[in-house]
Amino acid sequence: MSRLFNESDSQVLADIIRLRRDVRGNRFNDNPVSDADIDTLLNAAMQAPSVGYSQPWQFVVIRDSSVKQAVQQTFIEANATGSMQFTGDKRAQYDALKLEGILEAPVNLAVFYQPSETAVLGQTSMPEMGKFSVVCAIQNLWLMARSLNIGVGWVSILDPLKVKKALNAPESAELIGYLCIGYVDEFLAEPELKQKGWQQTKSATEVIFKDRFS
Repeated sequence: MSRLFNESDSQVLADIIRLRRDVRGNRFNDNPVSDADIDTLLNAAMQAPSVGYSQPWQFVVIRDSSVKQAVQQTFIEANATGSMQFTGDKRAQYDALKLEGILEAPVNLAVFYQPSETAVLGQTSMPEMGKFSVVCAIQNLWLMARSLNIGVGWVSILDPLKVKKALNAPESAELIGYLCIGYVDEFLAEPELKQKGWQQTKSATEVIFKDRFS
């Protein structure tokens, strides 16, 4: 019989969700992340729901500094392009942000979507469901990491093709997430971008509708 959870369990999960943070490079400390830690995180990821039970994820655990440096170089290039999308105070604020921890984090994790060569139940009408399944795996990993007081940062300012080349990824694989993983001295009380005034939390009335859009 499957386990039933109580109100205390639900509250712990609610706290983990609420206190999850996107961790930047200036937050990681020198405490090592063991292979056992990574195995725990990957096991959580592989317990995620997937369309048609296809489990279309692949993971590359990166500790080698030369590989990290190759990935960071594509971040530097992409970040310069990203900065150009903003002007005035917003651009100055962007340039002041620490947006990755590729070299600082003891472990990097590249998460790929590997499409099936045959039809997948539930994916025939919405092919993107395979990629969404991989995102579910990342969220599982992220929440498990927070429960272990391990920080995770998702780096999206990258050239995915250059990352694939650095990792010798197969042609069919698509990069979905590049994560920086490590222990931190503290987790911020609120998301950093909210604290710095980049964006504010949307209210429930802005995003939740009943029956149909107003």
